[in-house]
Amino acid sequence: MANLKEVKERITSVVSTQQITKAMKMVSASKLRRAQDKIVQMRPYSQKLTHILNNVSAASDGASDVVFAEKREVRNVLIIPVTSDKGLCGAFNSNIIKAGNQTIARQFAGKNITILPIGKKSFEAFKKREFNMVTDYYQLFQDLTFENVRNAAEYAMNSFIAGEYDQVVLVYNEFKNVATQEVQVEQFLPMAKDDSTEEKTTETEYLLEPSRKYIIEELVPTSLKIQFYKAVLESNASEHGARMTAMDKATENAGELLKELRLMYNRSRQAAITNEILEIVSGANALEGK
Repeated sequence: MANLKEVKERITSVVSTQQITKAMKMVSASKLRRAQDKIVQMRPYSQKLTHILNNVSAASDGASDVVFAEKREVRNVLIIPVTSDKGLCGAFNSNIIKAGNQTIARQFAGKNITILPIGKKSFEAFKKREFNMVTDYYQLFQDLTFENVRNAAEYAMNSFIAGEYDQVVLVYNEFKNVATQEVQVEQFLPMAKDDSTEEKTTETEYLLEPSRKYIIEELVPTSLKIQFYKAVLESNASEHGARMTAMDKATENAGELLKELRLMYNRSRQAAITNEILEIVSGANALEGK
């Protein structure tokens, strides 16, 4: 049985760890509230903008004349995995890295792969592999604003138009609730056609002012940037939810461990007291026998 000093030191260590995990849970809960508000406000705007774009495309000549919808033979692929800058958030980061690797292996085997990491953990993970890297945007979460995210989106969009990449794929965690985040592997470019929207809107006539070309040229880039920003916000909210859940579980585990250690401490202390009593009794008996 462990001695009292060792057990006491372990109890002190676990209590200290539990205090840290409680504090981290509270911080994550505070950040989650703000991040959740942002994504809840962003979703309706993003969905409505996408719906309008699909309506305009379906009501006329489709997306055939939209440069961002141009489909070509896939040789060069840009993968954008979105992780966090920090750990201690369960499987949040490892799920994205795993999904990114699986996507490359299953869908793009033999293609020229370039990684544009967002988040320090993504940067560190894919840096170890022999991929081309675009490292200008992996620190976006240090100052998460639409302007900074827009720069990353514009890089992907301009590179696609220039023919540097034939396909751009986003890999991120979609926020469901505090305990649930779902990994999404989403084709960012070329734009995917929404057949369901087209079926609903082909019989409707639209008057487009000043012109369809102008609306498409203005609306499509804006929609893509919003879509990109939404993915980053989803990941940000998911990160804080995952960390809050992980720290809550760690706090509970620390509590269970403390119960075991305190029971062990009491048993060790009881055994030590019993041994001392036995030694005293044995000494007294020995003196009486003289």
